[in-house]
Amino acid sequence: MSAQVIVRPAVAADLPAVAGIFEHYVRRTVTTFEETAPGVAAWRRRLDELTGRGLPFLVAETPEDGRVAGYAYAAPWRPKPAYRHTVEDSIYVAPGRTGRGLGRALLGALLERSGEAGARQMIAVIADTGDDASAALHARFGFVPAGRLSRVGFKHGRWVDTVLMQRELDGPPRQA
Repeated sequence: MSAQVIVRPAVAADLPAVAGIFEHYVRRTVTTFEETAPGVAAWRRRLDELTGRGLPFLVAETPEDGRVAGYAYAAPWRPKPAYRHTVEDSIYVAPGRTGRGLGRALLGALLERSGEAGARQMIAVIADTGDDASAALHARFGFVPAGRLSRVGFKHGRWVDTVLMQRELDGPPRQA
Protein backbone atom coordinates (compact mmCIF):
# COMPACT_ATOMS: atom_id res chain seq x y z
CA MET A 1 0.00 0.00 0.00
CA SER A 2 2.92 2.41 0.55
CA ALA A 3 3.01 3.15 -3.22
CA GLN A 4 -0.51 4.59 -2.88
CA VAL A 5 0.22 6.65 0.22
CA ILE A 6 0.42 10.40 -0.28
CA VAL A 7 2.95 12.02 2.06
CA ARG A 8 2.88 15.79 2.10
CA PRO A 9 3.64 18.72 4.39
CA ALA A 10 1.05 19.20 7.11
CA VAL A 11 -1.22 22.23 7.00
CA ALA A 12 -3.46 23.74 9.67
CA ALA A 13 -6.52 21.87 8.35
CA ASP A 14 -4.76 18.55 9.15
CA LEU A 15 -4.26 19.33 12.82
CA PRO A 16 -7.62 18.08 14.18
CA ALA A 17 -6.81 14.66 12.66
CA VAL A 18 -3.25 14.80 14.03
CA ALA A 19 -4.60 15.66 17.49
CA GLY A 20 -7.09 12.78 17.30
CA ILE A 21 -4.43 10.26 16.31
CA PHE A 22 -2.12 11.35 19.10
CA GLU A 23 -4.92 11.40 21.66
CA HIS A 24 -5.45 7.67 21.07
CA TYR A 25 -1.80 6.95 21.91
CA VAL A 26 -1.83 9.23 24.96
CA ARG A 27 -4.95 7.65 26.46
CA ARG A 28 -4.48 4.01 25.55
CA THR A 29 -0.74 3.28 25.25
CA VAL A 30 2.69 3.90 26.74
CA THR A 31 4.08 4.65 23.28
CA THR A 32 4.23 8.30 24.30
CA PHE A 33 5.02 9.46 27.80
CA GLU A 34 2.58 12.35 27.45
CA GLU A 35 -0.30 11.96 29.89
CA THR A 36 -2.52 14.75 28.58
CA ALA A 37 -3.23 15.04 24.87
CA PRO A 38 -2.51 18.50 23.48
CA GLY A 39 -5.34 20.24 21.67
CA VAL A 40 -5.37 21.61 18.16
CA ALA A 41 -3.99 25.00 19.28
CA ALA A 42 -0.91 23.29 20.75
CA TRP A 43 -0.46 21.34 17.52
CA ARG A 44 -0.67 24.61 15.59
CA ARG A 45 2.13 26.06 17.70
CA ARG A 46 4.23 22.93 17.10
CA LEU A 47 3.59 23.06 13.34
CA ASP A 48 4.51 26.76 13.25
CA GLU A 49 7.65 26.24 15.36
CA LEU A 50 8.96 23.31 13.35
CA THR A 51 8.21 24.74 9.92
CA GLY A 52 9.65 28.06 11.10
CA ARG A 53 12.90 26.19 11.81
CA GLY A 54 12.76 24.60 8.35
CA LEU A 55 12.05 21.15 9.81
CA PRO A 56 9.52 18.77 8.27
CA PHE A 57 6.06 18.07 9.69
CA LEU A 58 4.38 15.58 7.36
CA VAL A 59 1.05 13.81 7.07
CA ALA A 60 0.14 10.64 5.20
CA GLU A 61 -3.19 10.18 3.54
CA THR A 62 -4.56 7.35 1.47
CA PRO A 63 -6.20 8.10 -1.87
CA GLU A 64 -9.29 5.99 -1.17
CA ASP A 65 -10.59 8.45 1.42
CA GLY A 66 -8.18 11.40 1.38
CA ARG A 67 -8.10 11.48 5.19
CA VAL A 68 -5.01 11.92 7.33
CA ALA A 69 -3.98 8.43 8.42
CA GLY A 70 -0.68 9.27 10.10
CA TYR A 71 1.87 11.96 10.70
CA ALA A 72 5.57 12.44 11.37
CA TYR A 73 7.81 15.31 12.28
CA ALA A 74 11.42 16.05 13.11
CA ALA A 75 12.05 18.22 16.16
CA PRO A 76 15.26 19.49 17.73
CA TRP A 77 16.90 16.75 19.80
CA ARG A 78 18.01 19.03 22.63
CA PRO A 79 17.92 22.83 23.12
CA LYS A 80 21.68 23.37 23.54
CA PRO A 81 23.28 24.99 20.48
CA ALA A 82 25.79 22.21 19.80
CA TYR A 83 22.88 19.82 19.16
CA ARG A 84 21.44 22.03 16.38
CA HIS A 85 22.24 19.48 13.65
CA THR A 86 20.48 16.60 15.44
CA VAL A 87 16.75 15.91 15.35
CA GLU A 88 14.38 13.45 16.97
CA ASP A 89 11.65 11.80 14.95
CA SER A 90 8.04 11.24 15.95
CA ILE A 91 5.81 8.98 13.86
CA TYR A 92 2.21 8.02 14.61
CA VAL A 93 -0.25 6.07 12.50
CA ALA A 94 -3.99 6.17 13.09
CA PRO A 95 -5.48 3.23 14.97
CA GLY A 96 -6.75 0.64 12.53
CA ARG A 97 -4.37 1.89 9.83
CA THR A 98 -1.15 0.25 11.08
CA GLY A 99 0.57 -2.48 9.09
CA ARG A 100 -0.24 -0.88 5.73
CA GLY A 101 3.06 0.84 4.95
CA LEU A 102 2.11 4.26 6.31
CA GLY A 103 4.93 4.32 8.87
CA ARG A 104 7.42 3.26 6.21
CA ALA A 105 6.25 5.99 3.82
CA LEU A 106 6.36 8.63 6.56
CA LEU A 107 9.80 7.68 7.88
CA GLY A 108 11.30 7.54 4.39
CA ALA A 109 10.02 11.02 3.55
CA LEU A 110 10.99 12.36 6.98
CA LEU A 111 14.59 11.16 6.60
CA GLU A 112 14.90 12.71 3.16
CA ARG A 113 13.40 16.05 4.15
CA SER A 114 15.33 16.24 7.42
CA GLY A 115 18.58 15.77 5.49
CA GLU A 116 17.50 18.45 3.02
CA ALA A 117 16.84 20.74 6.00
CA GLY A 118 20.46 20.28 7.08
CA ALA A 119 20.05 17.80 9.92
CA ARG A 120 23.02 15.41 10.23
CA GLN A 121 21.74 12.92 12.83
CA MET A 122 18.29 11.59 13.65
CA ILE A 123 17.49 10.04 17.02
CA ALA A 124 14.54 7.74 17.67
CA VAL A 125 13.39 7.43 21.28
CA ILE A 126 11.20 4.33 21.34
CA ALA A 127 9.18 3.22 24.35
CA ASP A 128 9.91 -0.45 24.98
CA THR A 129 6.32 -1.67 25.03
CA GLY A 130 7.12 -5.29 24.18
CA ASP A 131 6.12 -4.69 20.55
CA ASP A 132 9.20 -4.36 18.34
CA ALA A 133 7.39 -2.82 15.34
CA SER A 134 8.82 0.69 15.78
CA ALA A 135 12.37 -0.54 16.39
CA ALA A 136 12.09 -2.88 13.39
CA LEU A 137 10.83 -0.04 11.18
CA HIS A 138 13.75 2.17 12.21
CA ALA A 139 16.25 -0.67 11.72
CA ARG A 140 14.97 -1.18 8.15
CA PHE A 141 15.93 2.43 7.49
CA GLY A 142 19.46 2.03 8.84
CA PHE A 143 18.99 3.16 12.43
CA VAL A 144 21.31 1.40 14.86
CA PRO A 145 20.86 0.85 18.60
CA ALA A 146 22.42 3.66 20.61
CA GLY A 147 21.35 2.74 24.13
CA ARG A 148 18.62 1.92 26.59
CA LEU A 149 17.26 3.99 29.44
CA SER A 150 15.74 1.69 32.04
CA ARG A 151 12.49 2.49 33.84
CA VAL A 152 12.52 6.18 32.91
CA GLY A 153 8.79 6.52 32.27
CA PHE A 154 5.86 5.64 34.51
CA LYS A 155 2.48 5.54 32.83
CA HIS A 156 -0.70 3.50 33.18
CA GLY A 157 0.67 1.89 36.33
CA ARG A 158 3.89 0.55 34.88
CA TRP A 159 7.52 1.47 34.46
CA VAL A 160 8.70 1.70 30.86
CA ASP A 161 12.19 1.65 29.32
CA THR A 162 13.17 3.60 26.24
CA VAL A 163 15.38 2.36 23.46
CA LEU A 164 17.51 4.90 21.63
CA MET A 165 18.33 4.42 17.97
CA GLN A 166 20.36 6.71 15.74
CA ARG A 167 20.97 7.28 12.02
CA GLU A 168 23.28 9.61 10.15
CA LEU A 169 21.60 11.78 7.53
CA ASP A 170 22.83 13.16 4.26
CA GLY A 171 22.94 16.84 3.51
CA PRO A 172 24.89 19.92 4.51
CA PRO A 173 24.66 21.20 8.06
CA ARG A 174 22.25 24.05 8.69
CA GLN A 175 23.88 27.38 9.15
CA ALA A 176 23.91 28.51 12.77
